[in-house]
Amino acid sequence: MRARSVALLSLSVLFLGFLSPASAEPPPGEFGSDYSDPRTPAPPVAVPHTRHCSVEIVRNGFKNFDPYTSTYTPPAACRGPWSKVVLRMQGSVKGVQYDRLGHITIGGVGVFRTSTPEPSADGISWQVEKDLTSYSPLLRTPQPVVMELGNVVNDTYTGVLDIVVTLDFYTTGLGAPAARTANAVVPLQDQRREDSDLIGTATLPRNTSRLLGEVYVTGSGGGCEEFWDTSAPASTGYSCPDGSPYREVEVQIDGKVAGIALPYPYIYTGGWSNPYSWRPSPAPRAFDIKPLTYDLTPFAGLVSDGKPHEFRVHVVGVPAGQSGWFTVPNLHVWTDPILKQTHGKLTSYAVSPLTKSDDVTGSSGAAGSVQTKASRALKISGYVDTSAGRIRTTVERSLTNDSLHVWEAGESRDALDASWRDLSTVTTGLRVDRTDLTYSKNGYISFLPHATIPDGYDVITDLDVADRSHTTSRLGPLTLADRRTEETYDGRASWIYNVPRDQRHATGTQTVRYRASGTGGCYDHTLSAINGIYTKDHYRC
Repeated sequence: MRARSVALLSLSVLFLGFLSPASAEPPPGEFGSDYSDPRTPAPPVAVPHTRHCSVEIVRNGFKNFDPYTSTYTPPAACRGPWSKVVLRMQGSVKGVQYDRLGHITIGGVGVFRTSTPEPSADGISWQVEKDLTSYSPLLRTPQPVVMELGNVVNDTYTGVLDIVVTLDFYTTGLGAPAARTANAVVPLQDQRREDSDLIGTATLPRNTSRLLGEVYVTGSGGGCEEFWDTSAPASTGYSCPDGSPYREVEVQIDGKVAGIALPYPYIYTGGWSNPYSWRPSPAPRAFDIKPLTYDLTPFAGLVSDGKPHEFRVHVVGVPAGQSGWFTVPNLHVWTDPILKQTHGKLTSYAVSPLTKSDDVTGSSGAAGSVQTKASRALKISGYVDTSAGRIRTTVERSLTNDSLHVWEAGESRDALDASWRDLSTVTTGLRVDRTDLTYSKNGYISFLPHATIPDGYDVITDLDVADRSHTTSRLGPLTLADRRTEETYDGRASWIYNVPRDQRHATGTQTVRYRASGTGGCYDHTLSAINGIYTKDHYRC
């Protein structure tokens, strides 16, 4: 958007119909020196009614780019096995500050990635929580902890990010059995980077029976790749000449494509040149950046030979020589409880080439457009011989992206209508697990000279964002699980650019909603805000 050519700013469900305004006072006519503490409509992590212990792993005021380090020690009073492990982060900041990106590793394994809200002059606080139960194997022994949250604090940008992170361990008990997880969670070794790619090795147990990969990945760190979904070829004269707007994240094993996925089109809290769009609630996933997941089990029989194997994370679509992608891969490894050595091989392998078309118009200073249609698919099968017999796994995945990006002369108005679909099906014997992910962005930003303020510009953003999923698990004719979720953002905000902060006259309205249905029950939560103050907090089902 115009953001490249100007200085970017860069529980239980309550009873039906409950409505709780956040303030008894009417909302202000425009943003003031404070706004409501940020929150999201998503449900809290469900936890059992058993005893739990807390372990603090981070307590720090981030004001530079020095990583914070500590040592995690398992809780002596809750030694495990655990039924649930939850990460809880509390943050606060005041003054002036950009949105910042943070990441936590434990024992070298990435477990959490987040972005921060931009503060008010009076200060805000916020909370994030994430289910870390799948990392339980890592947490059984002491581990080094590193949190990176690069920040700049000086006379202009005064906001110190005060962060506290704890891990809460819930014991087993009635109705709360020990969680079923992988036997090990490991990072890649000997990591190195080549442009946007990350390469490393893994030597897996000889009795590996199942293998899942996950990658925390974002286009970030400034530059055009933070706005990859509005990239355009250099021939258009667009201010982010980063080629086609299509991106895809491949996992390769020993040079062979083993998994594909679409990255989520994140919007951070300074995104789209309009921080007031994300006050008080952020866009979906901004506080909890989820990893992409890959079922790599068809390759398990090939990588359980006790030798190091190369794993590469490749971001498709990034121009040659361009960096700007953050990638942290992990492997979740299941092992055979009896055998010391498993064997297996691939039985079929079909990975289609990327099919993509770009219809491009425009030249320097003129109106332009990029219309993109892209798709790709794979189907890979393999088996592993285990103590339970031969286990056959087939992974199918299909990716589609449709995008129309249109801008007026001088990029005075920039519009995007884009959708992504990532559909995966994993068949193991009679069990079929299906995950259907769909994302969308639809809206515009305008950047026009102010009628009465020399060198001032009116910035207006109007945007709808949706993040949807539908997951099912079936065993033959029996449905084991069927769950739908949807998180949406609908907002409009305006402010005057290139004037002192107290003369911006910023205004904004937003409605965010999270809905879930199916296995696990119903959840429906809506938050609405006007000029930074929550006016509606509505639960229903």
